[in-house]
Amino acid sequence: MHGSNAIAIPVRRQREPLVLRVAPPDPRSVEEIRALRFWDGRGTVRLVDADSATGASLLERLDGERTLARLPLHEAIPIIARTMRRLAIPAPPNVPSTATIVRERAAELEPEWEQLGRPFDRRFLDAALAATATLGHTESTLAVNGDLHFEQVLAGTREPWLVVDPVLLRGDIDYDLARILWSRLDEMDDDDIQRHIETIVREADLDRGRARSWIIYRAVDYWLWGLAFGLTEDPVRCARLTRVVLPSRRRSATTPASG
Repeated sequence: MHGSNAIAIPVRRQREPLVLRVAPPDPRSVEEIRALRFWDGRGTVRLVDADSATGASLLERLDGERTLARLPLHEAIPIIARTMRRLAIPAPPNVPSTATIVRERAAELEPEWEQLGRPFDRRFLDAALAATATLGHTESTLAVNGDLHFEQVLAGTREPWLVVDPVLLRGDIDYDLARILWSRLDEMDDDDIQRHIETIVREADLDRGRARSWIIYRAVDYWLWGLAFGLTEDPVRCARLTRVVLPSRRRSATTPASG
């Protein structure tokens, strides 16, 4: 089996079924190993042994044929939301902060939008910039998986569902909420999107307004990134997600007070 960055080989140590994962020995692999050591099997695949210098890790064996991507959305959404919350334990202080990531990225959004020829309405950019003003500060010191989506959650035996290849951050656990949505957006109509957001907010115990700010910021951020790198499908999904989540500019009608 393989993903975009590693191969996974089923092996046995004595009679114990395990997986040998081999990835390029680069900083990304080192950080993945560190993340698995930190969570130590809490909602994640268990790390049995690892050699950071060679990019090799020995993991408990999960069912690579069963991911949350194969479940109907009405089943998968509550599971991934509860997984977000399960991973939210106090994080080490020396890992990247979601707030720092936002502050550093905020200054790049408008120049990229200009360089790409102003590819979408200014109001979407302004909404993302407004979100950065909020998200660039957080009081949360909880652990965050910065690479959470349905393909990264596999069926296990020790626990029903376990995360693989986590990226350890610190801060707001709804950091990757937009990716969760855009990764299966083609299966949702507009009402579905709103309903699934509400389910995630409830099941992961999130602040609704902050969660929507994360969706807008991350969707616009990835929209720009995708356009810059010539992607053709994900920018369309990000555009649709932003339009659905961003409040309409139309003002609701007001009813005159009765005398």
